Amino acid sequence: MTSTEPFQSRYAEADGVKYHYLEAGEGSRPAVFLHGGGPGCTGWSDFGPVAPLFAEDRKCYLVDILQYGRSEKCVITGPMWDFHAAKTVALLDTLGIERADLVCNSWGGTIALNLAAKYPSRVRSLVVTGSMPVFHGPLAPLPEGGRRGRNARDAYYGGTGPSWEKMRELMARLEWYDAEAIPSSTVTMRYEQSLDPEEMALAAASDNPRGEWQDLSAELGRIEAPVLFAWGMHDAFLTPDYPLMLARMVPRGQLYVMDHAGHHLQEERPHEYYSVVTGFLDAQY
Repeated sequence: MTSTEPFQSRYAEADGVKYHYLEAGEGSRPAVFLHGGGPGCTGWSDFGPVAPLFAEDRKCYLVDILQYGRSEKCVITGPMWDFHAAKTVALLDTLGIERADLVCNSWGGTIALNLAAKYPSRVRSLVVTGSMPVFHGPLAPLPEGGRRGRNARDAYYGGTGPSWEKMRELMARLEWYDAEAIPSSTVTMRYEQSLDPEEMALAAASDNPRGEWQDLSAELGRIEAPVLFAWGMHDAFLTPDYPLMLARMVPRGQLYVMDHAGHHLQEERPHEYYSVVTGFLDAQY
């Protein structure tokens, strides 16, 4: 899905940085979507297939998180999740959003969990898919020591550099359950975005411009909002025992595991994802 209709492209200044986001829908129930951290990811690349369903009955904001898409490629210093959480709250201020539902994938979900812990009045509920807020698992060490995503990013940008074929291989190996179902248009969208000169410069610098990694074990117990961990049974990064642990660490945590889905279940099975998530969100009102 490449056309962003009926979403409108907009920019907003937030505490000294510029965000890009897509906006659609109406109503008093704002939902903010935060995407994952893979090469070339944006709000639309991660949520485009499902966002129009949500926009039918709520106001939706698909945000390009900082250092991705058309948002500012700023250098982050200090604890990374604290930085992202504070800037996202500043974006909510700019947009006039007092409280929001946060619907998130991977990297964006970790931002949202930290935001909910440190700014509890700004979050009504959270939906988190494929995120890694803590560096330990309940049963076994995390794959590649919790560095599978960073290793994949380095491999994609390393060697001969980015290519369409390398992007598809990354998505097939790590993000989708059914590689044959990956739309070529999505691969092209991600590949073309990954060639952004500023994104390539960030990738060349590895983790240095992204801030200091944080383990959020202490923060999870402080989250007051209800949290739905929506997980793919075949997530290549974190098997379902991991989000079950997270659901127990969060005071109001729940877990849903989707069969025949990987790391990007909102893309692979958008209608099923929408049904589960919108039911959870509606139950909080």
